Amino acid sequence: MELDSSVAAMMLHKAIGKQLICIFVDNGLMRKNEFEDVLHSYQDIGLNIIGVDASNEFLSALKGLSNPEDKRKAIGKVFIDVFEREAKKYQNVKWLGQGTIYPDVIESVSVHGPSVTIKSHHNVGGLPDIMGLKIVEPLRNLFKDEVRKAGRELHIDPNILNRHPFPGPGLGIRVLGEITPEKVRILQEADAIFINGLKKTGLYHEVWQAAAILLPVYSVGVMGDERTYEQALALRAVNSVDGMTGEWSKLPYEFLANISSEIINNVRGINRVVYDISTKPPSTIEWE
Repeated sequence: MELDSSVAAMMLHKAIGKQLICIFVDNGLMRKNEFEDVLHSYQDIGLNIIGVDASNEFLSALKGLSNPEDKRKAIGKVFIDVFEREAKKYQNVKWLGQGTIYPDVIESVSVHGPSVTIKSHHNVGGLPDIMGLKIVEPLRNLFKDEVRKAGRELHIDPNILNRHPFPGPGLGIRVLGEITPEKVRILQEADAIFINGLKKTGLYHEVWQAAAILLPVYSVGVMGDERTYEQALALRAVNSVDGMTGEWSKLPYEFLANISSEIINNVRGINRVVYDISTKPPSTIEWE
């Protein structure tokens, strides 16, 4: 569960206790071991949370899709289908709580006049209308830094509160082009090396968000005496306050060199690592 959803869930938990039913959907696009780790951490703090493994449904819906908006919409549709199916197991449900924040709204819809849709967010519109529910979005007018402040007031575990932002579509928008289970596995392994490396070296909390992106680019490499023709991986780390703008993080060269070597030597399928030095704007933090 991402930071925004975590804070929204704790707010509602404080207000209505066990009446709150949290549904945590595994879309098969999370980081390595994330579904189990997050589920256990929220059960430990007393949330009434139900885990649903729908990974096969999401990956099937994504088969053959490569356009970023098509992928986002497919993920959103399956999320709605799964959530609707699970919610029907409970009677007299009238309200739906979501962790929507202001940047989600800005990127998805025109708020104060003509604008373009930058990226679709599955938690902005659609679900309440389909299910006939009233919506509760306590964070809708807040930016990410304000959400963290609210989380501190709620005494949320710093390990949860200070976790880097993670997109709703997960690795689905970090595997560029068509998604396959094997590509997701490759990215999970590489991402784990990158994120764990940041934590081991004390750099994790100096970065606002970090991500590994699997590129649909193949290049020639050499492993031992053999020629390889494998994919390239981009590392992305940015510093930001609210996610609306972002500056690329000046990570130490030695750290980047070590991470690059560790990924190439340990993740079969990747033979080249590059570092993204783009700012937002004009680039977005996520590639898709």
